[in-house]
Amino acid sequence: MTHYVAIVEEAGPDTAVGVWFPDLPGCFSGGDDLDDALRNAPGAVALYAEALAEDGRALPPARTLTELKRDPEIARDLVAFMVALVPAPAQTEAA
Repeated sequence: MTHYVAIVEEAGPDTAVGVWFPDLPGCFSGGDDLDDALRNAPGAVALYAEALAEDGRALPPARTLTELKRDPEIARDLVAFMVALVPAPAQTEAA
């Protein structure tokens, strides 16, 4: 099963928690708290996959955490924020 690395940004108890995916440009989710944000994340990936499929495209390949650490645009965020793995929808997994 393919999993995408998610960056989880928490700004404090009075703000929503944001989740975004370095390998899925424009795909993001969130929630009122950490648990809510992590519950919502797979749905965001599924909706993103559906939108790509409507355009005849597949999900891009998921990079490993090690690969993302080598990307200078992402490496800082990997240090500053929590990281989670979110499964790709089974029917639309990247090849």
